Amino acid sequence: MPQAARGRAQRHPAADADRRYQKIRANHPPFWIKSLYVAFGFQAGLAWIVSLPVQAGIQGSVGESWRSPLVVAGSVLWGIGLAFETVGDVQLARFKRDVESKGRVLDRGLWRYTRHPNYFGDFLVWWGLFLIAAATGAWWTVIGPVVMSVLLIRVSGAGLLERTIGERRPGYADYVRRTSGFFPRPPKGP
Repeated sequence: MPQAARGRAQRHPAADADRRYQKIRANHPPFWIKSLYVAFGFQAGLAWIVSLPVQAGIQGSVGESWRSPLVVAGSVLWGIGLAFETVGDVQLARFKRDVESKGRVLDRGLWRYTRHPNYFGDFLVWWGLFLIAAATGAWWTVIGPVVMSVLLIRVSGAGLLERTIGERRPGYADYVRRTSGFFPRPPKGP
């Protein structure tokens, strides 16, 4: 086995884990107890709340209302969101693979218009699903996309990433000055 492959095979799985979980693992041993309620229990509760539009949409019947403005608008919003999220993720993966981009800031493609196109796409997906559920009369499920919006914008999505990325990426402050934090818009000046 080549040396590089042996090194990868011997790495602990936690070495490749999300930075947030590495911090919890380091600060709260034993990790399995803390992760049971922080990573899994809490996230399961959030997933249940956020998915309320999907749950209601599955239980409700769109029936003939599949042509209603809410279903059409929700479907279009969902499609745009999925495209935004997918294209943003593909652009980011390509940028990370390019050795010349190490330490630089991705400011091309969708990343020129928003610092977080993948999170913005996710935002649109959940609001689109809500509109479809609302067509079945499930207006009360609005709590799902509201919670997801707060999470994506302020808590665990863009908000969390923005707190530390400036330290890791020279030029990020200039990128922040030019580029919208969440909702896409044309960049400001040069």
